[in-house]
Amino acid sequence: MQSFKSVVSFILPYWSPILLALALGVAAAGFRAFELEDSKRKRMEVKRQKELLSLARKISAYAQTVHQRFLTGDVVVSEHDLADHLRKRPEEVVTALNLLLNQRKVQRAPLGGYWKLNV
Repeated sequence: MQSFKSVVSFILPYWSPILLALALGVAAAGFRAFELEDSKRKRMEVKRQKELLSLARKISAYAQTVHQRFLTGDVVVSEHDLADHLRKRPEEVVTALNLLLNQRKVQRAPLGGYWKLNV
């Protein structure tokens, strides 16, 4: 019985922050549950754009790494090999490559499904 009282007396000062954190968690979950479709769609689109930009930066970094390893020649990669290397779906990699194509950081190779990465 004494150990129970000591545990309760130890936890008692921390109850208010625990309850506050619990209330904030419930409020955040409720906000997400009752979020409007339009705002949810916008939030998901912003998240997707951030992930796409992050993937494009990873592809550029990969191109620089390969070019430093093999100084002569161009860096040409397959969409599927790049997707396997980055552990992403090929569709996501193609979308990121198209973004880099607009920025002139990559070029389409003559062989279908291959890209030349400009360094």
